[in-house]
Amino acid sequence: MSDVLVEVEDAIGIVTVNRPDKLNSLSSKVRWDLAEAFEKLDNDESIDVCILTGTKSKAFIAGADIKEFSKMKIKNKEEMEKDWRITTVLSNMSKPVIAMIDGFCLGGGLELAMSCDMRLASDSSKLGQPEINIGIIPGAGGTQRLTRLVGEGRAMEMILTGNMITASEAEQFGLVNAIYKSEELKDKTIELAKTISAKSQFAVNKAKISVKAASEMNLQDGLSYEQERFVECFNSHDGKEGIDAFIEKRKPNFKGK
Repeated sequence: MSDVLVEVEDAIGIVTVNRPDKLNSLSSKVRWDLAEAFEKLDNDESIDVCILTGTKSKAFIAGADIKEFSKMKIKNKEEMEKDWRITTVLSNMSKPVIAMIDGFCLGGGLELAMSCDMRLASDSSKLGQPEINIGIIPGAGGTQRLTRLVGEGRAMEMILTGNMITASEAEQFGLVNAIYKSEELKDKTIELAKTISAKSQFAVNKAKISVKAASEMNLQDGLSYEQERFVECFNSHDGKEGIDAFIEKRKPNFKGK
């Protein structure tokens, strides 16, 4: 069976790392296959929302395949970017991506989760960037995305100590959106995805890129960017349909345009 599984439920694409005997660790091939899977889903007009998860084991994704590290040679950052292009693919997805975390979410696993738009976790999950324990640092966005999500102080502590945090702490820090019992997690994740899928996908995309712009622009540029996207939505089919449906007290018939 493949190490990366893709299934579709309604308009939701679910991508699963399927290496339970390896704690769903990320080999180079798995990283490449994940990137290809998400690129295909992003180009599939029948898909509205994507979910990243791991086959049920002790881990969501326990990080990179460390045994593979001893055989690898990375000469420069360009090789690193190519090897870990999955984080760029996830970050640049036009569709919302939810990480469904159940178990250990460490190293590269956390970096993938942070490349997603939202993160839901089971209450027994543990999260961390333990690279410092083997003499290296996060190299797939950990120092940058973790700092943006939890602040410099907490990111510094997690990265310099290599210590894991609990799901409850992760929720408190803003690293995960919500936590649930393990047996409830999939249903709650699907519920969130379906809630988003029911909206205008044209507006969802404009909202997503506007929110992401907040960390890339100064406030004035961000406000201007938001207003441009608002005008696009206001003059779209879905914008007109949504307003008409609200006035007429009926369910809108969005077309995604």
